[in-house]
Amino acid sequence: MKTSYYDLINQTFYFPQEEFTLNKDNLQFHGIDLMKLVEEYGTPLKFTYLPKISKNIKRAKTWFRNSMEKLDYDGKYYYCYCTKSSHFKFVLDEALKNNIHIETSSAYDINIVEKLIEDGKINKNTFVICNGFKREQYIENIARLINNGHKNTMPVIDNYEELDLLQEQIKGKFKIGIRIAAEEEPKFEFYTSRLGIGYKNIVPFYRKQIQDNKKVELKMLHFFINTGIRDTAYYWNELLKCMKVYIALKKECPSLDSLNIGGGFPIKSSLAFDYDYQYMVEEILNQIKIACDEAEIDVPNIFTEFGSFTVGESGGAIYEVLYQKQQNDRENWNMIDSSFITTLPDTWAINKRFVMMAVNRWNDSYERVLLGGLTCDSDDYYNSEQHMNAVYLPKYNKEKPLYIGFFNTGAYQETIGGFGGLHHCLIPQPKHILIDRDKNGIIATEIFSEQQKADDVLEILGYNKKQQ
Repeated sequence: MKTSYYDLINQTFYFPQEEFTLNKDNLQFHGIDLMKLVEEYGTPLKFTYLPKISKNIKRAKTWFRNSMEKLDYDGKYYYCYCTKSSHFKFVLDEALKNNIHIETSSAYDINIVEKLIEDGKINKNTFVICNGFKREQYIENIARLINNGHKNTMPVIDNYEELDLLQEQIKGKFKIGIRIAAEEEPKFEFYTSRLGIGYKNIVPFYRKQIQDNKKVELKMLHFFINTGIRDTAYYWNELLKCMKVYIALKKECPSLDSLNIGGGFPIKSSLAFDYDYQYMVEEILNQIKIACDEAEIDVPNIFTEFGSFTVGESGGAIYEVLYQKQQNDRENWNMIDSSFITTLPDTWAINKRFVMMAVNRWNDSYERVLLGGLTCDSDDYYNSEQHMNAVYLPKYNKEKPLYIGFFNTGAYQETIGGFGGLHHCLIPQPKHILIDRDKNGIIATEIFSEQQKADDVLEILGYNKKQQ
């Protein structure tokens, strides 16, 4: 009878998979022996596998290139990285190796862009697309960037007031985009996105504030669906509505030449994940081309702003199961050496599920468990996977340590959880390591940040303030 953890995974999914393989009964991630990382660095442990960032950027560029060639699509493609997914320097350094562009969402993003320019990572040909609701500091920073000569900085207008605020501070002519306030799915709590300008108001807004404005050049229409790029009637309907606005605007505004379809590519959140990226890219471009051909206008250049897709699949976290508590006849709680609320906050805040598997003991028999974090909060738990209504792991044995890994966690978790600083119940920030490969494929690791110490926390709280 097949009762091992390996048998469970092998019978439930196609396994091994591209990024997940086994070395005896230990899990490997992109050929990295995870137990060796545990032995060297301990747990809890966060890691970032840098080559995956470049790989995903190259994959997306290939899908768009192939589709444009197949469809004879006479426009250019620009890959932008959505910095809010992860602002860390090691992420930007890796992403910018691939001739990409940047999308920002708040004031301090511009300070990062200026630092990247100073370091030679960004040049005058790099587009900086400035999204988000813009208040004084963001407006000031965008203006400074443009006034200092970065003419490919393009603020995307989110509301009727922003254009006037920008013009007050920017010297000379500058490029802009306009964001469409997309209509959300019927099940959403609200009907229209709080971001952007309504479909029906965009052409009147152009006529009133842009058409005869010698200081502004409208270049881009920005379109983003909150639920992402999915093969659903809702997505295709919203895309066609967007194209109607683009065509109407293009007929009155010759300078308009770009459509930004935002982000929204999903990433692998389960071993059962299935998504045809090439099909979706081709169908999006095909729908755009058909609409433009029927209207007898040129097809737009395409911008995307992939964030989670860029960085998400590069990240992971490893924990040790410290102890098992049997709370009733059915529920066994495996307690990990960290907190889900603080280190994987999306599992708590939006019930997000990541790929989760045992790191070792794959040849042992398995059991159904719940996973609990260290905080004294009843919501600090993880109790099911996307592909099944439970968590199964090798049976707990206090004589045989068990380690578990959460994968594709590289987007948003560090900033939402608050990197450094204070965490719920003062659970310390885990150690974080970077993993790379040299030209010969040899794996190299380095510590990005050590686990937070008590003195760090006490100083923030005011107990260890240095005397003036």
